[in-house]
Amino acid sequence: MNEIIAIIGGGPAGLFCALQAIEAGKNVVLFEKKPVAGRKLLIAGSGQCNITHDGDIADFLSHYGDHGAFLRPALMNFTNRDLIAFFADRGLRMETEPGGKVFPATRKSADVLAVLLAECAARGVEIRCNDPVLAVERDGDGFIVRTATAAVRTGVLVLATGGASYPATGSTGDGYAFARALGQPTTEVAPALAPVYVEDYPFADLAGISFQNLTLAVYRDGKRVGRHAGDLLLTHTGLSGPGILDLSRSIRPRDELRVTFLPGASAEEVRKHLADAIAAGGARQVKTVLCDLALPERFVRRLLDLAGIPAGETCAQLRKNSRNALAASLAEYPFRVERLGGFNEAMATRGGVALEGINKKTMASKIVENLYCIGETLDIDGDTGGYNLQAAFSTAALAAGHIAGVYASR
Repeated sequence: MNEIIAIIGGGPAGLFCALQAIEAGKNVVLFEKKPVAGRKLLIAGSGQCNITHDGDIADFLSHYGDHGAFLRPALMNFTNRDLIAFFADRGLRMETEPGGKVFPATRKSADVLAVLLAECAARGVEIRCNDPVLAVERDGDGFIVRTATAAVRTGVLVLATGGASYPATGSTGDGYAFARALGQPTTEVAPALAPVYVEDYPFADLAGISFQNLTLAVYRDGKRVGRHAGDLLLTHTGLSGPGILDLSRSIRPRDELRVTFLPGASAEEVRKHLADAIAAGGARQVKTVLCDLALPERFVRRLLDLAGIPAGETCAQLRKNSRNALAASLAEYPFRVERLGGFNEAMATRGGVALEGINKKTMASKIVENLYCIGETLDIDGDTGGYNLQAAFSTAALAAGHIAGVYASR
């Protein structure tokens, strides 16, 4: 086997795999297309780097759509506690927010990147920046990695190129083309953790209003295809917030997104709650009763307007058809999806290297010997809250451990 381990991509997965794999005592060369590594990491968490999430690692599995089972071996092998300890041992302490998000105590993504780069340097990883890989090809039991300046023969190849979101950082989906060139199957890619643009959107002037713990459901051709509970933010053009971002993996253009605007309630519970409140309201204004439900006043005024209800109308005056229209708006407000935010807005990518072609216990290809795929190159996208970065580190650690074991057994 050739003594060089080549890694394409200098994000968190690539860097972490490099510094772990070099413990095999071999040469690790990491190719990064940008002038410096880790540019996408620098903008993670708005520059503060929500690196992982608190809690039992088993609870993470439900935060990757249908692909949590695939990640189980990687997450169990290198947990959130292991990740926190790795950085703490190198002087970067982590802090946990009340909601469970974990950040570096300094609140600087640059400090996370600095630790990774320092470890790579200390262990002798060769990082070739500003040297984009143009092509990869099979060469016997190894590979040839071609750049504008060199053709490098390597015994092991790791694709850690990330997804296609935030392309200005260098994350442009190159790894998918490299995988296909080697015969590794990929799935269709699209933005994930993306805002939703809405047709005939009625709340543009209410941008900035947010709601907590709402029930969100996606319908396609009249059938529900997705459901989630989370926070929602009204924007100038549609919907965002953690709940929408997490659900976006299930949303397609022309879908109907139904929002229940009372926290933690089902549509049926909202209808009953509103009917009871109106029945007991008497001479009180409908607007006042709705505001008592902890709904923002500006939002209430808009709902009344959309339902054709005068702002000063009392509960006693409210007609049944108007009450039903109001209940429908609160219980299951229908938004017609125009499109999702593009890769320039999306935090992650849906799709990638097909999981069926990867050994989940090693991150090695089942099809191409000595090829590994890690991080967001894989068809994996997690919820907001640090789940994607944890997956990147965990898959990198699992691949590196297997690579080291293969070399050690020679």
